[in-house]
Amino acid sequence: MMKREVLPEILDSLPPDDPRAIRSRQDLKRLNFCMGNERWIRSVLTQNSNLAKKGIVEIGAGNGDLLKTLSPLAPTAGLDLQPRPEGLPDEIKWHSGNLFEQTSLPSGGVLLANLFLHHFEPDDLKTVGALMEPFELLVLSEPLRSRRALTLSQCVTPLVGSVTRHDMPVSIRAGFTMGELPTYLGLSDSWKVTETTSGLGAIRIIAKRRT
Repeated sequence: MMKREVLPEILDSLPPDDPRAIRSRQDLKRLNFCMGNERWIRSVLTQNSNLAKKGIVEIGAGNGDLLKTLSPLAPTAGLDLQPRPEGLPDEIKWHSGNLFEQTSLPSGGVLLANLFLHHFEPDDLKTVGALMEPFELLVLSEPLRSRRALTLSQCVTPLVGSVTRHDMPVSIRAGFTMGELPTYLGLSDSWKVTETTSGLGAIRIIAKRRT
């Protein structure tokens, strides 16, 4: 098994208007589409529409692309370090700031994280898990840490920019295997947790509050 290793990613150090950052976000949008992450998230939310209608909150919301697709379903809010993205629809609430400086998150029934939690070490993930406690449904999609995922990433390197060529294998090595992320987040028995993996290198977690 590959040892988990969390290293800096170039995109995280670039200002939002840097051309390399813009190219990298475009790469990520295409990779997300190919991996089916957003389709999977929409499917989960459709199956849990009663909870989604209470509000959807995305941490690490990036440039808000996922929230744009989800806003017709329910009230949405995003949290990210960067300022409110230009062109984001007015109905999407935006909170700009460091996740670890928050005492609480915007209220809602569902919390999302898509290709975000792999940036953090176990102690930080435990802090994130505490912030997740008020929610009723957690929908998390992260890189699967595996040799196969690394091999697949090498197949697309000619099609992406220099930042993504560096960050993609770094993300995979910082990703998770089955059982790791719920443990790092400290999810208790009050959550019913389901984990699956995709053939294109994602590990997906649904955690639903037990009633």
